[in-house]
Amino acid sequence: MERRYRLVISCPDRVGIVAKVSNFLSTYNGWITEASHHSDTQTGWFFMRHEIKASSIPFGLDQFRLAFEPIAREFEMHWHVSDTAQPKRVVLMCSKESHCVADLLHRWHSKELNAEVVAVISNHEDLRRMVEWHDIPYHHVPVSRESREEAFSEVSNLIDSYQADVVVLARYMQILPPELCERYAGKVINIHHSFLPSFAGARPYHQAYSRGVKLIGATCHYVTQDLDEGPIIEQDVIRISHSDSIEDMVRLGKDVEKNVLARGLRAHIEDRVITFENKTVVFD
Repeated sequence: MERRYRLVISCPDRVGIVAKVSNFLSTYNGWITEASHHSDTQTGWFFMRHEIKASSIPFGLDQFRLAFEPIAREFEMHWHVSDTAQPKRVVLMCSKESHCVADLLHRWHSKELNAEVVAVISNHEDLRRMVEWHDIPYHHVPVSRESREEAFSEVSNLIDSYQADVVVLARYMQILPPELCERYAGKVINIHHSFLPSFAGARPYHQAYSRGVKLIGATCHYVTQDLDEGPIIEQDVIRISHSDSIEDMVRLGKDVEKNVLARGLRAHIEDRVITFENKTVVFD
C-alpha cells in the first residue's frame, strides 16, 4: 500500500472545520485519498478522519504537527496524525483457548494486518509452540491470588519493554487490575461473547442452550475499569436454531469471536476508531 498519513480529529462542532482542514492540506498540495466525517447532534461533537498521500506533503510528521497546531487550537481539537510506514506494535495476551490467537497470527503472517505482533503474554504454557513457530517471543506469566500484584507488574513491564501501541486480550481469562486499565486506557482491546449481561460466569453457552437462545454473538471493546463495559468497537451475531447442540454453539461462537476481534483490531490499527465518552465512532 502506498504510504499515507492519517489525520484523526474530534472537536466541538461548528461551521468551517472541514473547510479549514481541507484548505490547510491544499496549501501544501496534500492529496486526500479518503475522507470521513460525522457530526453527533446529541453531543454537539464533530469527528473527522483523512488519509493523505505522504508523498504529496513536502515535510514529515513533526513538521506536519507544528504546522497544524494553530488550527487545532482554534477549533479545540483532540487530534493525532500517524504514518502508515510505522505499523502499530501489537502485544497479544491469551490463556488456553487458541482460536483468537491463531486467527490473528495467521492474519499477521499472511500480511492481512498492517501491524507488528511483537510478543505474546500468557498465564499458561499451552500455546507456546504455536506462537514460537511464528518466531514471536512467548512470555509465561502465571497469575494466582497470591501473585497477582507481582504478575501484573511483570505484564506491565513487558508491555512497556516492547513499546506496545495496542494490547489485545485474545481470550485472556484474567481481569486486568484497575491501574493497568488506567495506564493503558484506549490501548487495550478485549473480546467476549455477547450474551452479557445475561449468562455471566462459567459455561455461558451451556446456560444459553438451556434457555433456547436464537442468536449468539461477540463484542470487541476497549478495556476499562468497569468489567466488559468499555467503548464498543465491533459486534456481530449469527442465528442458531433448536437443532444446534451446545458443541455447535461453542464452535459458531468461536467463529464470531475471532472475526469480530480481527475486525476490531484492524479498525484500531488503521486509526478508524475515535472514542468519545463511553462510545466510539468507527469509520469504514
